Amino acid sequence: MSVSLPRFFRSHLLSFSGAVLLFPLAALLVAFAAPVSTEAQQTAAPITTSATAGAPTPSDVVREFYRAWREKRFRDAFMMSIHRPAIESLSAEEYEDLRPDFERNAALMPFKVEISGEQISGDTATVFVRYVEHAGDSPSDTAPVMLLGAGGTWIIGDRAEQEEVKKAGREFFFNARIEQHQQDVEAVLVRIANAQALYSVQHGGLCTDLRTLVAATPSLKDIETSDSTGYHFRINVSKNAKVCTAGAEPARYGRTGRLSFFMDQTGITKKDNEGKPLKGSTARK
Repeated sequence: MSVSLPRFFRSHLLSFSGAVLLFPLAALLVAFAAPVSTEAQQTAAPITTSATAGAPTPSDVVREFYRAWREKRFRDAFMMSIHRPAIESLSAEEYEDLRPDFERNAALMPFKVEISGEQISGDTATVFVRYVEHAGDSPSDTAPVMLLGAGGTWIIGDRAEQEEVKKAGREFFFNARIEQHQQDVEAVLVRIANAQALYSVQHGGLCTDLRTLVAATPSLKDIETSDSTGYHFRINVSKNAKVCTAGAEPARYGRTGRLSFFMDQTGITKKDNEGKPLKGSTARK
């Protein structure tokens, strides 16, 4: 799990890898995964190049954007998008904090991006692309990448999210990461509940602690540390091992998460508890 990318980028990565991105960074700009109609493809203008047009064309920008991501030049990539204000305002320390999330997203980038055309209408443009996820794979259906004209150049993104980025400023990436982490925590708690149910069936109705459950369920190994989840998970077992609850708290309140979570037989409760654990008696207040 990792910091999620902006809207268009997130949907693209999910469509290719089935990965759960933590970046609610938790949709980069538009729904990349949506196929383009045949009519739209037929009306797309031939690709021009910076050599003939002088300044980089929308197609040039998309091509370089993907190259920057594959080469892990994250600042360069975000500077070519509506996320420029957010990346520019990060301190060196904040950037290094987010780098592991960027690295995990970079690992999900497709092997190759093929550009088939572009449409320009005023200060907006659409570039039509197909993705080759791995070497030797067939290209995907054509999908659109949206761009905006800004200061004599083109940037990747749409106006709606551009406003979100401007409003959030340096907090944009952290808010996105927190959003995705919190979505993922609920899914992890469900996995814990399912693993406990299976363990109980196999061990005479008993439940067990986190370490034992992870050892018996390799798919839960990522919750042993907060490195990828941003959360500390715990399991509380009753003295007779017949009843257990689970919880999760942000590893760094306000940076990797804000909500604390509690799960028992009645379901999952979540609440901003300033990073402190929720307990059964307080979780539902």
